[in-house]
Amino acid sequence: MGLIRYHHGMSIQSRASPNPTKPSEGNQTTDFCIVGGGIIGKACALGLAQLGYSVIQIAPDLEKNQALMPNQFGQRIYALAPSTKNLLSELHVWDALDHQRIQAVRDMHIFGDRGQANDHLHFSAFEAGRPELAWITEADLLELTLDQAIRFQKQIRTINTSVSDIHIEKDAKPILVLGSGEQIYTQLIIAADGARSPLRSTIGIAIHEHDYDQVAVVANFSCAYPHLQTAYQWFLPGGDILAMLPLPTQQVSMVWSTSPENANHLMPLRSEAWPKLLQEQVGGSIHKALGTLQLQSAPASFALKRIKAQSLIGPNYDPKVVLLGDAAHVIHPLAGQGLNLGLRDVASLLQIIKNKEEFRAIDDRILLRRYERQREGDTSSLLWITHRLKRLFGTSRPFEKQIRNWGLGFVNRSHMIKRQLIERALGE
Repeated sequence: MGLIRYHHGMSIQSRASPNPTKPSEGNQTTDFCIVGGGIIGKACALGLAQLGYSVIQIAPDLEKNQALMPNQFGQRIYALAPSTKNLLSELHVWDALDHQRIQAVRDMHIFGDRGQANDHLHFSAFEAGRPELAWITEADLLELTLDQAIRFQKQIRTINTSVSDIHIEKDAKPILVLGSGEQIYTQLIIAADGARSPLRSTIGIAIHEHDYDQVAVVANFSCAYPHLQTAYQWFLPGGDILAMLPLPTQQVSMVWSTSPENANHLMPLRSEAWPKLLQEQVGGSIHKALGTLQLQSAPASFALKRIKAQSLIGPNYDPKVVLLGDAAHVIHPLAGQGLNLGLRDVASLLQIIKNKEEFRAIDDRILLRRYERQREGDTSSLLWITHRLKRLFGTSRPFEKQIRNWGLGFVNRSHMIKRQLIERALGE
């Protein structure tokens, strides 16, 4: 068989191709090659290096991070579950974070779209018997801290470029060809290259994709009233979802999931227009909870989709690539679990590699199948739940509206169901 080229510009050298076959002088060899420069890729690189393996991380944007500004927060904000804190602690990263830029969440209020007092769900850390429900922080803080830890790891080499081709032959080391022409020989490739993963497409892993026809508009605001370490979420009558997440220094991060048409209206709004607009939402309950909000950052937006890869390893004839993070799955942000789900991918892979039998190589198909099986339940259930909640609260049918709002009150009165939901959201 000859060279197979795909539309992404990356190619696979199929099984019987005679070249390249072995590392030549000037080329690099490594245990793991990670393609992707985000939080998932960096956490995985650090974890594998701490296990004693050699790692090369490749991405064209590894040096993109900017310095953090005092009292000003980045637009990419994440809610971190305890499962994420546990992983970052094991990587010796959690204590290195600037905790003045991290806000603990101890309460969460979710409101239905009828404006009635009983259409309300309250999660409390105190009720759940734990200090916090989650922590809110910036993507830039996580990436900068991971970068600092990686610089002290002699087992990691970072290459600021893109991958132009990959060659995979049965029973041979896969090879990545970089934009510079350099070739990397590795035992296992980790695809952490995002929702549009070129690696995933190149090795022929199909995806199930659903476009929500929604856009998330994000921005940071200062609030007149203390947020009391509380996160808020409102399901709006037209199908929009509006969340306010607490930040340090009496600020909040807004995530407004809305139609593309309304997003086009929101994005260019001047700062003085936002307080009145937000005060008008859901009968003034945002203003009642947080007071007048003042815009602190330019709004940003991103389209919302649901993506699930049909397989987490490939190609089928001889798996040498493992999918992590958005390359494996993308979910709606209404549950705030996207990053946590991806970092649980990392934690699972690290655990499997750490506890593997001594006689197994790191690219043993049995190990890769273990990873795939271990992640299937967590990923599928969270994708299903999030997708069903989005569809339930997006419908305008009167009976379904009544059921969903009644359901919030019913769950709120059931301590057992609430505890189970909290444990699920916390990654337990």
